[in-house]
Amino acid sequence: MTDSKKFTSGITKVFGDNGLGKLLNQKRVELFLALTDRMLEENEKYNLTAITDPDKIILNHYLDCATLAARLPKGAKIIDVGCGAGFPTLPIAILRDDVSILAMDSTSKRVDYVNTTAELLGLKNVRAVAMRAEDGAHMPEYREKFDVACARAVAEMRTLCELCLGYVKVGGEFIAMKGKNAEFELLGAKKAIAIMGGSGAKAEEVTLKGFGEVLSHPLIIVPKRSKTPSDYPRPFAKISKKPL
Repeated sequence: MTDSKKFTSGITKVFGDNGLGKLLNQKRVELFLALTDRMLEENEKYNLTAITDPDKIILNHYLDCATLAARLPKGAKIIDVGCGAGFPTLPIAILRDDVSILAMDSTSKRVDYVNTTAELLGLKNVRAVAMRAEDGAHMPEYREKFDVACARAVAEMRTLCELCLGYVKVGGEFIAMKGKNAEFELLGAKKAIAIMGGSGAKAEEVTLKGFGEVLSHPLIIVPKRSKTPSDYPRPFAKISKKPL
């Protein structure tokens, strides 16, 4: 079990030091503590995270996802494409009970973990489905129905744009949480963004400080300006063989 006093002190300080303290309250801290215990308990079964130190979990997972949670519109409808171990789905659900989140992943075991964890934590604003992203984007109940689509450490930008922008309403955004090569990938994704109905994409650097570490990475913001053509996204074999 995670040391509750140390965890509470650590998450409160780190969120505060990074200007995100207003997102926390006692209940949310308790939910993050419960999520940590649940994730570490299930980690061997599901291979959820390589990060097992609670301080590093706070910094690398919870604080990182909080930067996205802080910028979501009030009452937004969100889809997390390739949700994996529930990041950013579960932290967003804890921090923003005004938004609703559909978590999507092609791996049923991960989806079961996210659904069960949300139920155990009492998070009513989360639903996870096992589905390939290129298939879900053609379903009427999901196509262009979301204010924000997000993806964290899923794929290269050309592929991500084709997989994700079909879910976003005109006037919404696709937000990719990316690593060091993000701006280079963004340059290469201009054609994909334009075809999928995006325009004016930009990179915003995120810097996180805590526990003696400084982490930086960009968020790629892709506004949705026009409808996605009905032929897209293509089957994944075509996406991977010939990216846009």
